[in-house]
Formats: sequence, C-alpha cells, structure tokens
Amino acid sequence: MMFLFILVAVWVISVGAWWFLSRSLRTADVGKIRSRLVDPGGKKKEKKTNKSIALIYADEAAAGHVIVGLLQRLELRDRLHRLVEQAGLRWKVARLMHGCLGMFLGGYAAGWLLFPPQHRTFAFVPALIAGASPLLYVLRKRGERLHKFEEQFPESLEFVARSMRAGHAFSVSLEMLHREFQEPLAGEFRRTFEEHNLGMPLEMALEKLATRVPSLDVHFFVSAVMLQKRTGGNLAEILDKLAYLMRERFKLRGRIKAISAHGRMTGTALTLIPVGVALLMFWANPDYVRFFFNDELGNYMMGGAVLLQLIGYAVIQKIVNIEV
Repeated sequence: MMFLFILVAVWVISVGAWWFLSRSLRTADVGKIRSRLVDPGGKKKEKKTNKSIALIYADEAAAGHVIVGLLQRLELRDRLHRLVEQAGLRWKVARLMHGCLGMFLGGYAAGWLLFPPQHRTFAFVPALIAGASPLLYVLRKRGERLHKFEEQFPESLEFVARSMRAGHAFSVSLEMLHREFQEPLAGEFRRTFEEHNLGMPLEMALEKLATRVPSLDVHFFVSAVMLQKRTGGNLAEILDKLAYLMRERFKLRGRIKAISAHGRMTGTALTLIPVGVALLMFWANPDYVRFFFNDELGNYMMGGAVLLQLIGYAVIQKIVNIEV
C-alpha cells in the first residue's frame, strides 16, 4: 500500500509541476506579445538570442521535457508523433505518454483496492490494460481516419481530372479539393497546397502527403504525378484510370472480407469459449478454480494458457487478414 501511495504522489507532483511550468511559460509569452504591441518601435533593447532554439526548448519544457528526451533516446518520439498526426488528433507526444502513465497508475490502484489481498499480485493486469487504452484509442482513430480518406480518394482523383480538363492547373485543383470535400481529405490536400504555395517543390509536398497518409493508393497517386512531371503525358487520363483501379480494389476487398467473415467469427469464438468455461467453472465450483490463483503452479498454468490463447488468436487473424 505504501508503494502505491508513493507512485500516486510522484504522479500528482509531476503533473502539478508540468501544469505550473506550462502556465508560467504561457504567461511569459503573453507578456512579450503585450510589450511588443505597446512598444512597436522597439525602444526597449533586448538581447539577441537564438529564437528558434528558445521556442523549441520552451515547447518541450511545456509538454514534458523528460519524457520527450527519453522517447528521443529510444527513437520513438517521431513514430508516436506521426501516429498522433495520422489519427487527426491535436495531442502532443508527451500528453499521450502522460495519459498512458496516469491510466496505468489508476488501473493499478483500482486492482489493488478491488482485488482480494491474496490476489493483489495480479493488479498489474488491469493496470496494463488501462495504460494501453490511450494508445489503442489513437490507433482506432487512425484506422477510422485512414479508412475514410481511402473512401473519398477515388472521387477526389476524378474531381482533379475534371478540373484539369476544364483548364485549371494541377496545384489549383488541389486547392479546390479543400472547398469541395470533407475531412480528412480536405485537410490533407489543403496542407499539401499550402506547402507548395509557400515555396516547397511539388514533389516534396506530395512525398510529405504520402508520409502523412500511409496508403498504397496515395503512393500510386504520388508516383503517377511525379512520373508525369518528368516524362509528360495526359495526367487527367492517368488519374481517371487510377481512380477506376482503386474502385475495383475496393470491390475486391469487400468480397474478400465477406469470404473471410467465417474465419474471423471462428477465431473470436475459439478465443471466447475458454473464457466462458472459466467463468462457469468459477460459478459452479470455485474451489476448483482457486487452484489457478492460489498455487504457484496454477499461476504458471494460467499464464501459459492465456499466452497460448493470445498467440492462437493472432495466428487466426493473420490468416484471415488478406491485404489487397
């Protein structure tokens, strides 16, 4: 119990320090802006400093300098940042890590208080599940956003082709996508157009689009546009054929999903049957089931059974998950 209290106390102190530091930095920024508005001529001389470095360090300090530094050493910061960006969330990486740590401590505290004294060693199980919930939420939002983008993408290519036949330039067609379509496609192409409009080469802007949207269709689109820029050709016709190919892939994916539905249902049933049997045995004969909780050999047997169930479910999902 003392260990749990120390964990909670450390977490509360860390969150309070982060909030106070971010609030003080925000107040300092507001004071600088107000002084510039009051003294636009710049009568007050300020020391010349490297503004870019100061802004970077202020952002990291406000968002959690320790966690960001640790993630950079583990080479995970860029991956998590790209994951949050693909999910369409305005979160910082440090905020995601704070949420995972807070949920982990909350799950551990709930397991420690709700479990019987002889079973408190299993309090890490709800802690791990709760700690992974923010990351799972980000992954779910990312999947939904990418799926919605892929649904809108063929129609957007046909729109660009019609716009180019009407006499508009390719970059202007990208700008028109923002006004004619909804998120997430509108936001991604608006960002691509703004990057190109501010001086970035079109090839680089399209490559960044392919990085933000890790879809095979987007890679086909970027490759087609870059190849047409180098070799020439009718880009509108290429985009029409590419949109037709994407629609056919969607149809094939739907057929495969319908055919593999039986396999997915079988995997779910085979995974849930042992859980249901365990609950029935715990209700019918609790003394028989307590062996898996009270005895050390029973703990090993239950851990091995759970691990084998997870491996079996992952293998079945790998078999029925057919990429198109």
